[in-house]
Amino acid sequence: MRFIVLDTETTGLDPDDGHKIIEIGCIEIINRKVTDNTFHKYINPLREIDIEASKVHGLTASNLSDKPIFYDIYEKFLEFIADSPLIIHNAPFDIGFLKKEFDYLKRKDNFINNEIIDSLKLARKISPGKKNTLDALCERYSVDNSDRNLHGALLDARLLAYVYLKLTIGQNNFNNLSVEQDIHVDDIDTASKDLKVIKASKEDGILHESYFK
Repeated sequence: MRFIVLDTETTGLDPDDGHKIIEIGCIEIINRKVTDNTFHKYINPLREIDIEASKVHGLTASNLSDKPIFYDIYEKFLEFIADSPLIIHNAPFDIGFLKKEFDYLKRKDNFINNEIIDSLKLARKISPGKKNTLDALCERYSVDNSDRNLHGALLDARLLAYVYLKLTIGQNNFNNLSVEQDIHVDDIDTASKDLKVIKASKEDGILHESYFK
């Protein structure tokens, strides 16, 4: 079975305040194996990026001035995710932004029909009362996230893919996971959470910086 692990970076915390997606990263899982098939795009938001958000991911408006706008990449994005279930950590945040981007395009098909698996809800169900940030889960499940100093959509999606596989060891049938998997976009509370500064691996940091040179 195919799953897509998805993460985004944004200009700020609330899409209803006009904040936009500036990076999308997707990792493919097939039959519980992470593949080399990925989707990764930087996006020109056509607006400024909040200083606090920039501290999280290191991206600035000038970095993104020559990148495509969301309209230019959305068809490839939809083609990549197809009808696969989407695994997202704190799904309401990313889904809220994606819903807003598709609202701008007046496109409400395809994407919002995907099953959404919120790995944060799953982690809280498995380990109630414990810290369940991506960093904490990497430490708990021995997923190496050392030397990370920036938030990056593709990097975080890759880490989450391995965390999710360890979270669900012994679950041969994902449909039987005891977690609220079917999240309908219109039912999601898109109130934003504080973004946390986390580090990027040395290799990913080099790739991240070289992309904008």
